[in-house]
Amino acid sequence: MEIWVKAYSEVLNSDLNEDIPIELEVISKNTTTPMIIYHKKEDFYETRNIARKNADDDEKIKALAASFASDYQPIEIVYENEVFGTLYYGNSSLINKLKYFPIGIVFIVILYLAMLYYFYSTSKSHDQSLLWAGMAKETAHQIGTPLSSLVGWTEILKQENVDPTYVEEMEKDIVRLQTITDRFSKIGSLPNLEPTDIVEETKDSYEYLKARSSKLINFSLKLPDEKIQVNLNKQLFSWTIENIVKNAIDALKGKGNLDVEITQDAKWVHILISDTGKGIPKTKFKKIFKPGYTSKKRGWGLGLSLAKRIIEEYHDGKIRVLKSEVGKGTTFEVKLKKLV
Repeated sequence: MEIWVKAYSEVLNSDLNEDIPIELEVISKNTTTPMIIYHKKEDFYETRNIARKNADDDEKIKALAASFASDYQPIEIVYENEVFGTLYYGNSSLINKLKYFPIGIVFIVILYLAMLYYFYSTSKSHDQSLLWAGMAKETAHQIGTPLSSLVGWTEILKQENVDPTYVEEMEKDIVRLQTITDRFSKIGSLPNLEPTDIVEETKDSYEYLKARSSKLINFSLKLPDEKIQVNLNKQLFSWTIENIVKNAIDALKGKGNLDVEITQDAKWVHILISDTGKGIPKTKFKKIFKPGYTSKKRGWGLGLSLAKRIIEEYHDGKIRVLKSEVGKGTTFEVKLKKLV
């Protein structure tokens, strides 16, 4: 802009017959920098490269000149060794845009770093998932061999006229082990979902757990009278209910109330599991579903994370802590889509 002012001054001080093509070119080529020239003698403002709507009266022009002066030192224009006027100038639209360029670069760098972190954590999580899946399948395979032997031994015991009640209880435990083996074998692969009555399946899981829990825990079950059909894998669903109920039993420390209730709306069926245990702080509502998180001295913290994966990834449902209050209890909610 200093060069532009010198060129402007040269034009003012030049003879009419003098050839000054360079100065005129410097003046005419600047079509982007917004300028206000205050002509001191005539006391008026001349504008260049400024939209008409921003300089259609003297008040706007003066305000704009003051704004330019706050950004850049105005430059005096000299004519015949006297101050002819003052040049006020601001940033061109390109320079204004370039001011945001560093912010854009920082944003791109942050985005790039976030993507790197995401891919790294996803890759690590995927590797861990494959490891857990492999361990689960190997466990199922290892259990299968002694389980087959146990089935054979029960048949021998029947022939030896052993008390039938003993054999019956052994067969129940064998069936249970077969169910556990089936569950472990399904980890890492997509399970088959079949139309199933969620009410009956929830009732079966509830009764199994009630029979094997402390008598000091007061169980209650509230179910709708009609059947509710959902797409379900029975083994994995029962595993989910067991994990949540066992978590509630641990919170009760052997004594209290545990309630299971099923409600429904037009689209969803809701399984509510409530206890009167120690409760969960609100800050940990989501954290408890992460693998490895546990408040117990023993355990791997996989129960609720498996439940979340079973419900949300395999059954396209939702699981969450519906409400909880420290010292008063917790309510878990499992949501599954109904079949129309």
